[in-house]
Amino acid sequence: MFIDARRIEDASVVKSTVCIIGGGAAGLTMAMEFERRGIDAVVLESGGYSPDPLTMDLYRGENVGLPYHFGDNYRSRFLGGCSNCWGGWCRPMEAEDFEKRDWVPHSGWPFGLEELRPFYERAHRVLRLGPVDFDIERWVQAIGRRDVRRMPLPSGEVADSMSQFSLPMRFGKFYRRELKAARHARIYLHANVVDIETGGDGTRVQAVHARTLTGKRFSVQAKQVVLACGGIENARVLLACNRQHAAGIGNANDLVGRYFMDHPRLLTGRLTLKEHWRRNKLYDAMFHYLNRDVRAFGTHMAAQLTLTHEVQRREELLNARVWFASIFPGEGTPAAEALVRMKFRLHGKVDPVHSFLGDLATLAREPLNAMNFVAARQLQPVGIFKQLHFNMITDARLQMICEPAPDPDSRVMLSDARDALGMPRVRVHWRLGDQVKRTFDRTFERVAGEIRAAGIADVALDPPLVGREWPESLEGTWHHMGTTRMHDSPRQGVVDRHCRIHGMSNMYVAGSSVFPTAGANFPTMTLVALALRLSDHLAREVAEPDASGALPAAGAARAAARADAIAN
Repeated sequence: MFIDARRIEDASVVKSTVCIIGGGAAGLTMAMEFERRGIDAVVLESGGYSPDPLTMDLYRGENVGLPYHFGDNYRSRFLGGCSNCWGGWCRPMEAEDFEKRDWVPHSGWPFGLEELRPFYERAHRVLRLGPVDFDIERWVQAIGRRDVRRMPLPSGEVADSMSQFSLPMRFGKFYRRELKAARHARIYLHANVVDIETGGDGTRVQAVHARTLTGKRFSVQAKQVVLACGGIENARVLLACNRQHAAGIGNANDLVGRYFMDHPRLLTGRLTLKEHWRRNKLYDAMFHYLNRDVRAFGTHMAAQLTLTHEVQRREELLNARVWFASIFPGEGTPAAEALVRMKFRLHGKVDPVHSFLGDLATLAREPLNAMNFVAARQLQPVGIFKQLHFNMITDARLQMICEPAPDPDSRVMLSDARDALGMPRVRVHWRLGDQVKRTFDRTFERVAGEIRAAGIADVALDPPLVGREWPESLEGTWHHMGTTRMHDSPRQGVVDRHCRIHGMSNMYVAGSSVFPTAGANFPTMTLVALALRLSDHLAREVAEPDASGALPAAGAARAAARADAIAN
């Protein structure tokens, strides 16, 4: 059931078994699990069904580290959260990603891959993925195309791996009908959490207080509380709720907000592809976004190159993934960027910054660039035109995302500025050290050598990063992780292995903010798996299947709920 919090009676008190703060991938996954189990759950979602500028403004903050954007167009503060601007990449983390590595300080999870394996399998159903199978050879054989083939990797020290693509899943749209019909899950829209009240000795949440931008206030009382607002907002909420905990909830050891991680991404070098490797779509980032030619078992896929874990261990490197990025006619022009955004819109991706009409105007101003870009990327001519078409794509670059090393000084803090609700805004300090630079340098160097040795391309690399400032082309992938990291010891983590905040009896954290390390894979599949695991844990914790109770002013609240359900 959906309830517009702007319509409920002011100062209402809502009671539930579980209160979930945040309606993104983690929060909605949990809500649907509780609905299926008959467990009463309330979800507090800051936005509505679509973006609006006043709600998006609540994300605005201050950047004080590496150049970094984390507001509009990089997070989505409405139903479905950041799944609304997600590309759909899915791959489980690897066994080594969970292990303590002597050359990576602060590495190691409290459990290994085997603990998450059954939840990864369940995540396939939530994300509508293909088979629980990441054997790249089987997928390539199933695709059966000459322009989708594996590279020879002669040294044995460079390997390839694959990712599957979700639809991509827009949780707020795809699951809206199921959530609307829910009997046990109530999703309050336009409900912004402004305080979490702990009573007595401060070890138990008594109430979650929320406000709307129109001024309505209400509270939720629940047996269990789950914070699921994303890697930046989870830290912000805990730090800002400091009436009973001077440093913020869960922050007795000054860890909340620390170890902020994102996957850095760089394009480098120039590859001149040999004729028989031009337009091989398997490793080319330009064909990875739901291209029909890289598809099997009803699911799109993509391949990446990586150094084996033996090489990473020997050279004390972080994990990383490398792709090609073909250089198309018209590449980098405003018309090409507008066309890419058009394609994203077809798959439901929301862009709060660029409008559809604005992109149409850009295409009208640059028709030649637009036509060249489409011809090179999408058309499949035959005969002499096919040969011409292939000759259009001779060059590419190498693109890589790298695992960030956990760094306690890379962090999310509170700013002195406040938003429209009176909440402190965030100050983000993203840091990346020399180990990340060295991983970029060595991984590019080793992959480039493998490509040359295999006769795939001639490669010229850019100068090494070590000893230089980060280039302006460095960007994040907006995978916000690590700010409420998981560890068995409260001196080294904010939450325990069950994602419960150390020192709290009934408050948990969901999402990628609990990741102790980030690996080199996209985090959505892992955060959904963790949300499923946490749902199972809480289902065992709650004493009874339905503890919704009676609400003060219950008649008015129920009437508001019925009216809103009819309206939606």
